[in-house]
Amino acid sequence: MSCETKEKIMEAALELFSQIGFLGTSMSDIASQLKITKGALYKHYESKQQILERIIERMAELDLERAKKYEMPENEQKEFAEAYNHISAEKIREYSIAQFKHWTEEKFPSQFRKMLTLEQFRSKKMSELHQTYLATGPIEYMTEIFKKMTDSDVAARQLALEFYGPIFILYSIYDGAEEDAKKSVFIQLENHIENFIERLEKERTKKQSK
Repeated sequence: MSCETKEKIMEAALELFSQIGFLGTSMSDIASQLKITKGALYKHYESKQQILERIIERMAELDLERAKKYEMPENEQKEFAEAYNHISAEKIREYSIAQFKHWTEEKFPSQFRKMLTLEQFRSKKMSELHQTYLATGPIEYMTEIFKKMTDSDVAARQLALEFYGPIFILYSIYDGAEEDAKKSVFIQLENHIENFIERLEKERTKKQSK
């Protein structure tokens, strides 16, 4: 029961963090959200910083689960780059769309993303997390992948920017879209990925023929 309670506290806290920010949320707010006393809350977490640390751990667990589900290398960029030569275009498309849904439609990751978006200018720690999960992290990850397909690090970086840049923008478009317009955002995403993969496949075929 204790573990279940800790998870409920974490989820309730993240919901508040995504709405009013980490800095704007107090332990009293979290207790009120759960309709428990502050004393009961402190039995499970000493501070909201400790709750945040558990949230970050949970995100890492979700990342690992998703990588395994889509049979993608988990963390090592070199392994990912090697595996990329054997990944089909369809798997790249599926995984990329799954990543977008992960950050927009799945409750926990979506709230985590919104929290980082709110707090990135208020806290150095949150800024670093935002960069790792949503900005420089994905760009560096994709750069390593594309190094297997290009003749220079500069070219690989450019490919990574061209692939991820529109996806990053589509997060904001999705957030601002009315519910009935969100489907069109996914259509834009799919069109972008399809066009990019078509170009990528041509580049990969060209390199392999040399």
